[in-house]
Amino acid sequence: MDWRKWLLAPITFLGMSAAAGADAPGDEGIRFACSPGRLEKIEDGMETYLASLGIDSAWLIKKADRAANTLVYTLNTPPEDTNTLDLKDRPELGIREHVAYLPAPRGKSRKVITVSKKEILLALFQHGRLTEFNDADCDLEALKDHVGIRQNTVAWAESLEWSWPDGESAIWNNKYWKRGTPRRGVPLHVALNDVFLHQGKYSIGCYTATKLAMLQGLLDYFRRIKRDPAKTKRMEQRLQADGEPLVGVEPGKMWDFEADFDPKESGRPGKILTIQYGIAPKNFVPGDWVYFLNTDPVSCKKTGYEGSNAIYLGRNKFDDYYNDNEHSYSFKEKLDEVYQWRNWVFSRSRDRARIKPLAPSELERLIKTPAEGGLLTDLRVFPLLPGRMR
Repeated sequence: MDWRKWLLAPITFLGMSAAAGADAPGDEGIRFACSPGRLEKIEDGMETYLASLGIDSAWLIKKADRAANTLVYTLNTPPEDTNTLDLKDRPELGIREHVAYLPAPRGKSRKVITVSKKEILLALFQHGRLTEFNDADCDLEALKDHVGIRQNTVAWAESLEWSWPDGESAIWNNKYWKRGTPRRGVPLHVALNDVFLHQGKYSIGCYTATKLAMLQGLLDYFRRIKRDPAKTKRMEQRLQADGEPLVGVEPGKMWDFEADFDPKESGRPGKILTIQYGIAPKNFVPGDWVYFLNTDPVSCKKTGYEGSNAIYLGRNKFDDYYNDNEHSYSFKEKLDEVYQWRNWVFSRSRDRARIKPLAPSELERLIKTPAEGGLLTDLRVFPLLPGRMR
């Protein structure tokens, strides 16, 4: 089926429908669920928001169910098209990269080429998952913040070069941190900024690196970009409630597949992140935290190689915290990276001679879940909507 014909089809509007509603199994993309008055405001404002990002409303299917008080937007592609990796390669979408400016040492700034808000929003609209905005988050501003947070997270993860501890203890800048905890009197945003502005002073694993990037993207968005002191303070208080801002960032159940998982952790919510399961294999939204599981029974016992925590950067790129592959991996490169650990390839540059090339059919198999013989888990972790962080 030619997805271009779907993309250029006219927008669809559905009125009251007994079959649709908040629990409709076919809902994919973005769904708003709230009072009719708020839905009308969202519907009116959405046209302007889409136009500001260069998104033609004809690219979307809009479904409004007045009985269930829901409004759903889905990318007008075939239902079986759940892929977001190739959105940048679809010329009709006209996706371009974005130029961002991030703080740099000595009060300067640096230019970063990163993902566009357009690509993030189109990925949220794509088939393969559903993102719902309800209750306090049922408004257009919550969607804009969500897109902005994701973009800022990706921008901070674009060009990193921390050291890999390789089984040794992590190294932190003792001026700001004491073994992963900000020192007394050091504001959280100051400690976080130092991790990114002076990367040479840190040696951290990918789990910690991912948490740091997610925190930085969220807090820096509300503090520096949105300039919202109230929300910034509220989120910092959530993170600092137990004195350990890097602990419990994600929901406890994220790790329920591990042999030593504590069942008591299943019900623990994440401080600032939430989790979604059953995501289509090639469906990633920029700013997603993704996990690739090392299923090799031998190499997975090596500390730090149990699996790979990664952030999707958009444009078919995943982060490279240690600049071992020119700052990013394509989807296939990321799968291959984790697979090659069983061949003792722990550095793409240093151990290149040990790489055993995979046939296309073998790589295709790795896209499946570990239960199906692959490496990619079907979970995605991303920031809680602001209304849920009260």
